Amino acid sequence: MGMGKEIRNAIARRAAKEIEQGMIVNLGIGIPTLVADYVNDSSVMFHAENGILGTGPSPAEGEENPNLCNAGGFPITVVNGASYFDSATAFALIRKGLLDITILGALEVSEKGDLANWIVPGKRVPGMGGAIELAQKAKKVIILMNHTDKYGNPKIVKECSLPLTSEKCVNMIITEMAVFTVDEKGLILREVFEPFTAEEVKNKTGAEFLMPEKVSTIS
Repeated sequence: MGMGKEIRNAIARRAAKEIEQGMIVNLGIGIPTLVADYVNDSSVMFHAENGILGTGPSPAEGEENPNLCNAGGFPITVVNGASYFDSATAFALIRKGLLDITILGALEVSEKGDLANWIVPGKRVPGMGGAIELAQKAKKVIILMNHTDKYGNPKIVKECSLPLTSEKCVNMIITEMAVFTVDEKGLILREVFEPFTAEEVKNKTGAEFLMPEKVSTIS
């Protein structure tokens, strides 16, 4: 099931709150790309696997530069201080563990933080890109996605049924319904988006989760 522009932006806006001064952040395609629109701190540098450090907000319609795109091929802008390099250097930054946060999409996430985000068996895909390295090497992995698939099935599950990108790598999940963290205790519900309730979140989640006494509401 798809979601409207307003909801996609609400998820991106919430994710942007995790980004702190001076961080290096990688954004996946889809909703994660929108996160850059909600970060006004010039000390934050957004990294793209195709060889850019310092991507900026999405360009206004009609103002796209055909020579500037992210790893997904979507138009981008760059900020003052941005640098360009080859993909080998871009991946070296990832594998060296220099990225503070990566924000990715997902097909499924398990209650242990396992991530499946690159293939549905039988369907053609261009490849997983940098997802493996990003999921394994970034200091923090945040997933932005729909709470359920287009058939209404939960995407947060006890065990992933799709091929894994990486095991036990996800630290936070943000959907249109809720915000979860994942740690050694398991899945923990932290926030619920209005107009949903914690009970509705429970009914749409395919995994057990802990619920602290205080769960914040996002309006």
